[in-house]
Amino acid sequence: MNTQEIIITWATPVFLVLIALELLWARLRGRTVYHTSDAISSLGLGVISQIVGVFSKILTLGIYAWCAQHLALFTLPANNVLVWVTALIAYDFLYYWLHRAGHEVNILWAAHVVHHQSEDYNLSTALRQTGSGVLLGWLFYLPMAVIGYPLEVFVVVALIDLLYQFWVHTELVGRLGWFDRVFCSPSNHRAHHAVNDKYLDKNYGGILILWDRLFGTFVEEDDRDPPVFGTRAPLRSWNPLWANAEVYWATFKDAWHARRWRDKLLVWLKPPGWRPADVAARFPKPAFDIQRERFLPVLSRGFVIYSLVQFALLLVMAVQFLDLAKQLPALALFGYAVFLVLSLTALGALTESKRSGVLLELLRLLATAAIPLLSGGWFGVPHMSPGAIAALAAIPAGSALVLGWLVLSTPRQAGNGKPIPG
Repeated sequence: MNTQEIIITWATPVFLVLIALELLWARLRGRTVYHTSDAISSLGLGVISQIVGVFSKILTLGIYAWCAQHLALFTLPANNVLVWVTALIAYDFLYYWLHRAGHEVNILWAAHVVHHQSEDYNLSTALRQTGSGVLLGWLFYLPMAVIGYPLEVFVVVALIDLLYQFWVHTELVGRLGWFDRVFCSPSNHRAHHAVNDKYLDKNYGGILILWDRLFGTFVEEDDRDPPVFGTRAPLRSWNPLWANAEVYWATFKDAWHARRWRDKLLVWLKPPGWRPADVAARFPKPAFDIQRERFLPVLSRGFVIYSLVQFALLLVMAVQFLDLAKQLPALALFGYAVFLVLSLTALGALTESKRSGVLLELLRLLATAAIPLLSGGWFGVPHMSPGAIAALAAIPAGSALVLGWLVLSTPRQAGNGKPIPG
């Protein structure tokens, strides 16, 4: 693993502890800021983002390194404090423009939308990251390479900027006085995530909110108009693949239906929500309703506990995946990645209370048990003792029994046999 992957791996338990503390604090204050399925969805999307990151390093860091080596105007030393300080400021400045473009250019919004889909606002939302941002996002940081900031400096300041933004995703920290006027804070970022008219497309800063004040995109949180979170085209799904693909698909359909070639291109480049007049007339969409009912399929307590346990097991696998990233052969690494992504997709379908979700989850458990039984090992562990293989296969087998019991013991909705909460 590189330095960034090591820090992310070690930071994961810290994130989870802070999430638990936020949940406890909210309950002590009599507030509900977490919903299990939403949190699992957000954390699962964060896992997928890290998985994609393993394969995208060649594109992002490779291109940066090449530009820093061949196009740099200056040779900036990595052992100079001033280089590090200016690098962090430069990165935050470029992040502002990437973030702003992510809200103003539809093809970039298609990637960034993942981070905004949750209708909750808590620390798990901070970890809800896109899997497709790598496609174009790296372009915005190439000026740092051209100036001459070394790759190792760029990687670390990028991580600092990312880690800073974790704590601002909470409803439990109020106004912070002068701090709110200089830095991105929980209050400032709550406004950024809101879909209310007055907050829309504001407060893009990562560490400094000064960029927004300088370029006219700052808005202050108003207690008379509390932020409503989510997007103006709600996802209404816990499927992580669909979460990453929904805007791309909607934009592709509009481009396909547009009669003019100019509009087929503009639909990707215009702000989110823009549609060619002929497409909007033939394929109208419902108007945005800020009072809409939020997406929250109800699960019985048993299904909630089951989902949490299964997600915890998948999270352990994801950490192992990151640890093995540079050791496994490419084909095996890709296979493990596919296994994890499809597993998270199956778990998402289950938490939507869909009958198909039960079937997908059973297939996932079958595959999880079959891997050690048929291969004699696990990803990254090619040879295991018979006892270890039996134990590894017993976990999904036991999970399947528990799932079956939950399905049979959960009352069914009249008329369609769909499992619903008790």
